[in-house]
Amino acid sequence: MPEAIDPHLADYANLRDVELRKSMEAEHGLFIAEGEKVIRRAVAAGHPVRSVLLTSRWAGPLADLLGPLGDRVHVVDDAVMEAVTGFQVHRGALAAMERLPLPRVEDLLSGREARRAPAEHEARSGGEPGSGHPVGRSTPAEHVAPRRILILEDLVDHGNVGAIFRCAAALGVEAVILSPRCADPLYRRSVKVSMGAVFAIPYARMTDWYAGLAELRAAGFQTLALTPDQSATPMDKVTMADRVALLLGSEGDGLSSRWLREADEAVCIPMSPAAMGMGVDSLNVVAAAAIACHGLMRAS
Repeated sequence: MPEAIDPHLADYANLRDVELRKSMEAEHGLFIAEGEKVIRRAVAAGHPVRSVLLTSRWAGPLADLLGPLGDRVHVVDDAVMEAVTGFQVHRGALAAMERLPLPRVEDLLSGREARRAPAEHEARSGGEPGSGHPVGRSTPAEHVAPRRILILEDLVDHGNVGAIFRCAAALGVEAVILSPRCADPLYRRSVKVSMGAVFAIPYARMTDWYAGLAELRAAGFQTLALTPDQSATPMDKVTMADRVALLLGSEGDGLSSRWLREADEAVCIPMSPAAMGMGVDSLNVVAAAAIACHGLMRAS
């Protein structure tokens, strides 16, 4: 049983220090998956396992994944787990996983980087976690160009990003594009809140944000900018094209004026008159995303 100072546990140190973890995880190309279900979904999506840190009660449920890892499995007691990570890990198991290269935006929009179907496992057959060969067999991607996508501009809260990915996966969104400043979907809290949905939907970062609208139009997307402004077209009244990109802005400021102005149409979720009278003029970004994604699904 390793101690908290064991260098083999460095991947798990200070998990609550957001800035430290962001820089460290980017430098080493890793992320942390928390809990059995999320770990299995990460493996099924093809992410190799670097190591696993867990308490003894989780060794049985994860035995099929742990066997090939050998000395990269670290079983500790609750006190050591908390000392290493900086918090109580209620789900009892963490895995340091390797990141995969992000697709280019043009490949995502064309369907060359498509949503992967769930692997057979979540996955109970032999493989080589940590060696680049994930346990189980991933079903090949279907090369179908996405018709319903989300564009997230400068959402900086990791929990909100994870929750939006979960909404998107549940409601038929086929791809997500992030602005350069948008929070990392593979940050531990994003992954946890999404319940692994970040592994179900392909996503990319649009590095040239100012040229983004032109790139979407060139790919044949109608762009809809979601706004709390009640003078915009109600979401359920929009005539939608075959390919639609829904634009969502940051938690506080919403979409930038440029994207709002240059989108094909500004759309809103109608609020009740009573709510407006009480000064409740908008929904939080996750609730708005869920309702708007449902609107996209119904229209398709």
